[in-house]
Amino acid sequence: MAIGTSSPPGRRFGYVRVSKASQDEAGQIKVLMERGSVQRKGDLFIDRGVSGAKASRPELDRMLATVEPNDTVVLFKLDRLGRSSGHTILLIEDLVKRNIHVESVVDGLNTRTTTGMAMLSLLAIFASMERSFLIERTRAGLDAAAQSGRRGGRPAALTAEQIDHAQEMHDKGKSASAIASYFKVSRSSVYRALGRSSA
Repeated sequence: MAIGTSSPPGRRFGYVRVSKASQDEAGQIKVLMERGSVQRKGDLFIDRGVSGAKASRPELDRMLATVEPNDTVVLFKLDRLGRSSGHTILLIEDLVKRNIHVESVVDGLNTRTTTGMAMLSLLAIFASMERSFLIERTRAGLDAAAQSGRRGGRPAALTAEQIDHAQEMHDKGKSASAIASYFKVSRSSVYRALGRSSA
């Protein structure tokens, strides 16, 4: 991981995200303008009504394409940036490698400082642990499901009784579309339930 440099600072850009269109981003903007030292509202990139779970966010993508070495990205909080702790760390590490600095006002992170870089390293460790725990829980869940005769993945669209009924309807000449309409599921769900290919 690169270490913050003492080069003259470039421009300061702020990134704001609100997950619901009805939410007001004014509070975040005020903090970035006053405490984050973002000088102009034109230097703010704002994603409105965009969930943090989405990998691609238009204004975030535009900001990442705009910033240059020695610029600084200012955030209200780290959780505004990424869709998970791991994704957030990856974004910050990528920016730091490009010699672009990151500041989080509420979290107190500043990659221009030695303390900030140490904090980022710790966050990376915790993000790695989180990923490991998630993988372990997922595997344990799949193993437990397999031992009890259940399969992993999405729940079945039709119950066992409904599948029997669907098979009877099919045997009597009902089309997959008619069966899907009857059970209010997709036609592909019917094909899967009947053990046929939808091709």
